[in-house]
Amino acid sequence: MSARAHAMMCARRERLRLVIFDCDGVLIDSEPVADRVVAEELAALGWPITPSEAHSRFLGMRMEDMPPLIEDFLGRPLPDDWALRVVEHLVVAMSREAVMVPGAMDALAATEALGLDWRIASNSGLRELAAKFLATGLTERVADRVLSATDIAARGGRGKPAPDIFLAAAEQAGCDPLASLVIEDSPLGVRGAVAAGMQCLGLDATGDGAHLAALGAVPIRSMHDVPALLQAALS
Repeated sequence: MSARAHAMMCARRERLRLVIFDCDGVLIDSEPVADRVVAEELAALGWPITPSEAHSRFLGMRMEDMPPLIEDFLGRPLPDDWALRVVEHLVVAMSREAVMVPGAMDALAATEALGLDWRIASNSGLRELAAKFLATGLTERVADRVLSATDIAARGGRGKPAPDIFLAAAEQAGCDPLASLVIEDSPLGVRGAVAAGMQCLGLDATGDGAHLAALGAVPIRSMHDVPALLQAALS
């Protein structure tokens, strides 16, 4: 755990009451699966993109926001059913391959043990989320705690990087945004959390988190760091 992250938690002005977790890459290690599926679908359209490149281009994006970028690259419209077909493939793949991020289960347990409320705020669709929770045994545990950008959009809001989903999570929990903490791994998510006026931990397990820090996050390297950081925020 970095000394800076610990110091930032100790220096909070508002006592922590609510922790808002991103799902993909923070709780569930589903991003490699999604990157592979998207890359395969794009390759079938004539875009020979690698899973790594798909990760860089589309990390944290809603499926509904991807087609304009893809059509711009291809120079032609996508098939009308493209997004629906990809979602079907994602649901099947996630139900078989989704696993927990190392340290994520301990982070959830620590959140509950410390008496903190928590929510999950994700740009993923509801069917994808359901498949991931089922595969990882979280279905009952996350009941009534999950907010999807799909629901937010249906109510006239926007997904990340807008702050809407984070503000909705705080409202659902009856918590002031300033008393909330977000844990994110994507620039889109960090931007949304900061716009919501919430402190944000930026998870970067393979780097120094500088790209997330530049957007206002406090970088961390592992979800294993979270329990001690939550304790520091309450000290």
